[in-house]
Parts: sequence; structure tokens; C-alpha cells
Amino acid sequence: MLYDKDIREPLFSFLEERLGKVRFFEEKQMGESRADVIMITEDLICGIEIKSDADTYARLKRQIPDYCKYFDCNYVVVGTSHASHVDEHVPDDWGIITVEEDEEGSAVDFYILREAKRNPNCDPARKITILWRPELKHIQELNGLPAYKEKSKACVQKLIMDRVPEEVWQRQMCEELLQRDYTTIHDTINAFRAENGRKPRRRIRRRKRRSLI
Repeated sequence: MLYDKDIREPLFSFLEERLGKVRFFEEKQMGESRADVIMITEDLICGIEIKSDADTYARLKRQIPDYCKYFDCNYVVVGTSHASHVDEHVPDDWGIITVEEDEEGSAVDFYILREAKRNPNCDPARKITILWRPELKHIQELNGLPAYKEKSKACVQKLIMDRVPEEVWQRQMCEELLQRDYTTIHDTINAFRAENGRKPRRRIRRRKRRSLI
């Protein structure tokens, strides 16, 4: 039986080999749910939900609407015990990846059962909230927008969406996330807050290898 912990690292390697330039963030809060993984490519933000052989579908019905609000496309990754009926539990635009142990039980194999399609229900106003304020500031600068330092983060997000074509800020957002540096972002955020007379944030906790977003 494969568990979540047995799947994640091999899954990341499989997707990196398949897609090339890609980055993963784990455990992103989205509405009332938490995404297992967010995958960033050069032009897409994809949600990934992992259902190992040890999992059930109990929470999936509640999670799906949140995934559909935040991400350009979505995948569910399932163990062999779910493979024959997982399509009954996810929307038609979701991709399906199955995972199983090889014959020796020393490695895991992945198969694309169904490619993901573009999510028609993605809400740009939700998606852009993934960015931190210094990243939004950089997108403002790239597009020659006013700084609006006194405005809230939500106002800046709306400014970008109103003034910049979505296909432009989408690619810029992906690039910000691909380049996000967890060794410096804490100091960058606090420098931004200091410029605007705000209290510093506590240091961001990080996992050993994969980043929390």
C-alpha cells in the first residue's frame, strides 16, 4: 500500500522530467480547504490533490470547489485502489494520474490516465492572492503602474487585474513564483513593511526541501 509520503517526492521528479521548468509548493490554504501541492509552470498554476491507497474521498467533495476557484488546471493523483472509479469523483476537466509500485516494490510508477484541461471556473481574484506584497510590487513596476504604497494588498491586486491583461500578469505571476527565494523573502517582506510603517512579520517557516507557499 502506498501512502502520501511515498508518493510526493517521486511525483515531483516525474513531473519535473515531463514538464521541464516547474516548481512545487506544498500545503496552500485555499478557502476552507488546503491544497496538497501547487505546481507552477511558466504560464500555468496547477492544483494537485493526492489520494493514496490509504485515503478516502470523504473530503474531496468539499475540496473540489476551492481547487476550482484558485487554479488554472487541476490534477488528482491516486493509488491503484482508486484508479478505476476516480473519474466519478472529479470534474471532467481535471487530469488524473495513477501511481503504483513496481513489481519489485522498490520504486513507484506514474501513468497519465487523463490530461488536465483548462479550468473554466478559475477566479483570477482568488489566484492572484497567492502572491506576496513584494511580488505584487514587482509586477506593478514591470507594467509601469503607480506604487500606491498606502493602499491595501487587495487594492493592489485589483489595480493589476484592472490595468494589465490577464495573460500578461499571469505569466509575470508564474515567473515571480518560479523565482521566489525563501532565503531572502522574509527580509524583503519586512523591508517593504518598514517602508510603509508596518510591524515586521515573524520569520517564515520552511520545510526542509519543498517550500510552503
